[in-house]
Amino acid sequence: MLFLLFWSPAHAACRVAATGLNFGAYDVFAPAPLDTTGSVTVTCDQRNRIDVTVSIGPSPTSGGFNPRQMRRTSGTNRLNYNLYTTNGYASVWGDGTSTTATVGGTGAGLSAASEFTHTVYGKLPNAGNEDAPVGNYADSIQVTVEY
Repeated sequence: MLFLLFWSPAHAACRVAATGLNFGAYDVFAPAPLDTTGSVTVTCDQRNRIDVTVSIGPSPTSGGFNPRQMRRTSGTNRLNYNLYTTNGYASVWGDGTSTTATVGGTGAGLSAASEFTHTVYGKLPNAGNEDAPVGNYADSIQVTVEY
């Protein structure tokens, strides 16, 4: 299971909520990549239109964006995975540095009490190709909203 953590400054007029991604239990004999989805929702209370940018931090397990890694919950084994901005899996969702992309920005504005929800697309590309024991793997990622 992958858990998304979220952060927002205490004085913020916006709130962020995230649903976790669950790839299920890893099976080395699975023949295909594993895909799953979660979501990030931003709700703002301000009365004027504001633009928001949502970024997702690096994996604390791998220390980077590509690949991110999950650690086995009962050991030290790791599995590569990543988070993407679309179901085409072309843009790694990150903080806008290097080859990563963010979601939102100018034109993705929110008005009073409106919500911005975006799907997080997860892919475990090497399912069945990584030499890792069957089991549960997890990682925690920070989601940041700028406005």
